[in-house]
Amino acid sequence: MSHAAVTAPSVSLRRFSAIEASDVHDFHQVVLGLDGAMVMAVNGVTQQIDAGAAWLVPAGSRHDYAGVGENRQLVLDLPVNSLAVPERLFDRARAVTVDASFTQLVDRIAAHATHGAPGSDLTTRRFHWDAAARLGAALIADAGTTAGTQAGGTGLDFARIDRWLRVHMSDPLRIADLAAHCGFGIRRFHQLFIDAFGETPHRYLQRLRLDTSITLLADPRRSLSEIALEIGFGDQSAYTHAFTRRFGLAPGQWRALRH
Repeated sequence: MSHAAVTAPSVSLRRFSAIEASDVHDFHQVVLGLDGAMVMAVNGVTQQIDAGAAWLVPAGSRHDYAGVGENRQLVLDLPVNSLAVPERLFDRARAVTVDASFTQLVDRIAAHATHGAPGSDLTTRRFHWDAAARLGAALIADAGTTAGTQAGGTGLDFARIDRWLRVHMSDPLRIADLAAHCGFGIRRFHQLFIDAFGETPHRYLQRLRLDTSITLLADPRRSLSEIALEIGFGDQSAYTHAFTRRFGLAPGQWRALRH
């Protein structure tokens, strides 16, 4: 199956036919069960996916799939280096079990996709980025996903690092503190982080801060200056500049978009 170029995360509701089909694409994909079930085989690994389960499909992986009766899935298409998720999270295809809070998040996003009916291209884009940011954070945090995904055996725990970065997001990044938290020296930790996350700690944290701000912007009670300080920018101007460069709209314009 051919695909148009995917340059930003997107979510969609899909139903899979009982007739087996195959696909390969140049973006990562997360298939999350909603209703019924479907079977997917990726690189020789076969698993049935239903509510409470998911497939993580790396870019370039051939996958064969078919629905089992009536079914409905939430699918996240995730271009490489778009969202703040560890690169090694997609080092291989894997089927995972997600917890109850993750399942509830999937249900809420699916309900919005069904009933929200975003109108303009910009509001649709905001919805996709917001949903992807929430799903990405949940993927890393969920115990079912992170178990056995410690950066290809290097010992870096994705969930532990993610929690630390989020707790300390408003502070300047002190790599020595994070390295010590993970039990490594600075030099060794820095290289392991790049190998696992695909970029330096500072660059990854910048991406994570901006992804986090997307979800914070959904709360009208938070001012832009409060959000800027909460995610670690020195002032609103620096935050606005970084956000605009990344997403093409100023955070105030982003927030003003109507669903």
